[in-house]
Amino acid sequence: MPSSPELLILIPLADALVAQLRDNPTLPTVRYAPKGVNWTNDETHSVSIVLTNGSTGLTRAQMQAMPQLKLVSAFGAGVENVDLTAAKELGIAVTHAPGANNATVADHAMALMLAVSRGLHLLDAAVKSGGWESNRAALPTINGKRLGIVGLGNIGEQIARRAAAFDMEVAYHTRNVREHVPYLYCATPLELAARSDYLILACPGGPATRHLVNRYLLQALGPQAFLINIARGSVVDTAALIEALASKRIAGAALDVVDGEPAIPEAFRTLDNLLLTPHISGRSPEALQAQLKMFEENVMGLQSGHPLQHIVTS
Repeated sequence: MPSSPELLILIPLADALVAQLRDNPTLPTVRYAPKGVNWTNDETHSVSIVLTNGSTGLTRAQMQAMPQLKLVSAFGAGVENVDLTAAKELGIAVTHAPGANNATVADHAMALMLAVSRGLHLLDAAVKSGGWESNRAALPTINGKRLGIVGLGNIGEQIARRAAAFDMEVAYHTRNVREHVPYLYCATPLELAARSDYLILACPGGPATRHLVNRYLLQALGPQAFLINIARGSVVDTAALIEALASKRIAGAALDVVDGEPAIPEAFRTLDNLLLTPHISGRSPEALQAQLKMFEENVMGLQSGHPLQHIVTS
């Protein structure tokens, strides 16, 4: 068992980012374990810092397996699977990286909306295989259409601003009305879906939003509308979505996140009105470096006794 403090990384990171962390002399010894560790023996006893994310999280039992743990840092804004109650009881600080990838996620949401409505995922392959003239049908455009956004936080607001440049009519749903925004508020997700040509999910994950998109909401969305999810896979009832896509009860869907990812349902492979990307909406060189900087600054703050930034609980 190593005697020096360790930084345990539980999420997949690019080799260059892991190398950057290893090369930082101010950080503890780095253990990169995106496939997990054995929590039942002594190999975690020297861990003082954990780098995770909202999807992977960290449980009470895992925290208790690391008696030297002082900081849990989420590499992103989400902390839905980090046991915040346990962290507070155990005196472990939890931080995250809000805002670091907002612009990148909003850009990706717009890209997904444009791509799925124009069928770009199908047209590229069709043209490359020689089908030029046979694939020039008229396709929907987002200009002037009605956009619904579930969750008008930092990312949702950036999506709304981008949509305004396309002359879209923007409405939103959140738990509470957002003051001083020029968008129509809908009291329920169902009401929002019923008036949307495109519905973008930009809300937090977790129990409160699990299967918020169910068969009733998809039915309200209707056969001319598209669903885009850059939130969490758990927000969508996958079985209901598959049925809605297969029966053409909605026009299409574009997902950057899938419940149970990285595994995807076999039925997804047969749906030509479904566009998938591998949970990369928040990944750009700029966003990753911003997240890394926030993390490194908090580690230095922890070591020097200075206040941590972007703290969730302590």
